[in-house]
Amino acid sequence: MRPTNSPNESQKAAKTDKLPLPVRRGLKKLGEDIALARRRRHISTQSMAERLQVSLKTLQRLEKGDPTVAVGTVATAMLVLSELERFTNLLDTAADDVGLSLMDQAVPKRIRSKKATESSGAL
Repeated sequence: MRPTNSPNESQKAAKTDKLPLPVRRGLKKLGEDIALARRRRHISTQSMAERLQVSLKTLQRLEKGDPTVAVGTVATAMLVLSELERFTNLLDTAADDVGLSLMDQAVPKRIRSKKATESSGAL
């Protein structure tokens, strides 16, 4: 007999199921990578949870890729692992090829000067 889930757990599961599969996979990989980076640095789960100022359960959820973990907790984990710069540059607008391409397409081919009117104050 399976234990019944609390309403909170079933709501979280429903939110998780609505996420696109690539997003779920990405979050799972991120959690696994955070866990591996923590272990490589010889940081215990207890110590990591204390540094993140979260419970052990929240750290476990983070390392499993739970999408309901706060983004601030993810950012703090990156800071503890000395990887905050990589986190802050996830979508660096200077390297956003798609965004820059779209901006370039929107640049007008010709710019016309505005005609001066008496009320505009132009000489």
